[in-house]
Amino acid sequence: MNKPTLNSATLAHGRILREPVGFENGYWVGAPGAFYAADEKALYLTYRIRRPRGVAPDRGGEARIARSTDFQNFQDVWSVTKDQCRSASIERCALRKGPDGQWRYFACFVDPADGRWCVEVIEAPEIRTLDPACSQRLFSAQPLGLEGVKDPWILEERGTFHMFLSVAIKTPKTRDGSHATLDIFNTGECVSATGLAISTDLENWDWQGVVFAPEGRGWDAYCRRINSVVPHEGKYFAFYDGSASHLENYEEKTGLAVSTDLRNWRSLTPEGSCLASPESSHSLRYVDAPVIDGCLRLFYEFARADGAHDLRCVRADLGLGSFARKAD
Repeated sequence: MNKPTLNSATLAHGRILREPVGFENGYWVGAPGAFYAADEKALYLTYRIRRPRGVAPDRGGEARIARSTDFQNFQDVWSVTKDQCRSASIERCALRKGPDGQWRYFACFVDPADGRWCVEVIEAPEIRTLDPACSQRLFSAQPLGLEGVKDPWILEERGTFHMFLSVAIKTPKTRDGSHATLDIFNTGECVSATGLAISTDLENWDWQGVVFAPEGRGWDAYCRRINSVVPHEGKYFAFYDGSASHLENYEEKTGLAVSTDLRNWRSLTPEGSCLASPESSHSLRYVDAPVIDGCLRLFYEFARADGAHDLRCVRADLGLGSFARKAD
């Protein structure tokens, strides 16, 4: 059976997996992260629930893990709240089962100590026993020379795990009070880029630095955040969130980039996004695209006509269509 072509029209008709808890701008459910457990033939999906600022529990109030064996119906099996992380907000998280059989939940939230985004990890032999009280710090922004680090996503390639992260880079506009809002990405006082860390065991990580950053012009002049990577025909294709300024910080659209080594990336969509919603802000973001049994399955956050975002999924052609040809 032919699979749908990868384009905005296809994604606009994706299956709605979760709806937001409100029906206006600022109510979002999304920021998905997928992991396929081959031993269970089950797909696990992390996602976040958000309300507008001032609507309790506002911002990223809760993150959940859901499980499915048919890629269509997902049952929630675990959750964590921002209060359990002692934080103002939770954002995109990642889940992996390691070679040692341990489950690891990589959570990102605003560090209560300095107002910067950080990443911690929770380990347990079973998902239901993941305990936020036992989390360990993995990345803090300041030791890396950054203003924030969040939104982990992991690719395993030839025995090495590559963790891509959204990072806030200091600019001449960055000041002592840049973290007063507890989200520097929304201030215009940084640049939003992608960093990389690598590991062979999911336990010990080596920071590699910033690997994909805005070039100061175009539709993605402010933000280039890699959300997922698809190996294909000897190259790596990344779905990334882009925005022209911080004013689109919560309403990014999706571009595509290519690399041969996972460290040097080139945008294949310099003139404009390749995937967007036809509704309201046109935002279509946080695309995760696991390849399962030779099929590309996309999970993404999608802007609706009422301004809210829902969580959708769709199956698409692994060949990446015309986008792959642009990489030649």
